Amino acid sequence: MPSFLTALSAFLLFHLLPAAPAIRGRLVATMGRSGYVTTYSILSLVLLAWVVVAARHANDVILWDTGRWHYLTPFVVMPFALLLIVAGLIQPNPLSLSLRSGADIPAIAAVTRHPVLWGLLLWALAHLPPNGRLIPVLLFGAMAALAAMGFHRLDAKARLRMGLERWSEAAGKTSILPFAAMLAGRAVPGAGRLLAVQAAAAAVIYTWFVLYGHAWLIGPSLRHGLDAYL
Repeated sequence: MPSFLTALSAFLLFHLLPAAPAIRGRLVATMGRSGYVTTYSILSLVLLAWVVVAARHANDVILWDTGRWHYLTPFVVMPFALLLIVAGLIQPNPLSLSLRSGADIPAIAAVTRHPVLWGLLLWALAHLPPNGRLIPVLLFGAMAALAAMGFHRLDAKARLRMGLERWSEAAGKTSILPFAAMLAGRAVPGAGRLLAVQAAAAAVIYTWFVLYGHAWLIGPSLRHGLDAYL
């Protein structure tokens, strides 16, 4: 348990401290944007691997017994979470996280201006019910809290980068809460073909992960677990 808590604390601090504008600005000025992003990504993966390894070796405590609905929760939620992550990373989004830069508001922003964060939040929350043990609850609970804290942090970064007037105009056509801008008439869904392609990509990733990826990367086989509950 001490090793797991140390690894988890290091992971969280690593993501919280550089998120402060002053610290991030200093690091980018010293390393350059590409150097900062590359170093940040590599260290994030290393720390995440440390957390996973420490979690596997930590003594655990059962908090609740799991039933069919607990186990089926991630199977139902994860396709939507993956779609948000894939679309959010692929479509340029000046208001939030993305692998591509661009000034235009992406189609996925009509759903939410922070699709990647919502995808990660859904991923973390969906994995809480079937993991009724202390270590997974601490791990996924911390990941959910980290994703939720990112909404206003990313808004603050975008306001600083774009300027208040430009950010307010762009953000006014979106919402943090999914579908809120659509329901209020401030956002119109578009680029259906693009979203369909990205949904297909998310479906392929999801299928691979259920059949092979989870057992290869994480350990437990989802196929065997699902068969046991169906």
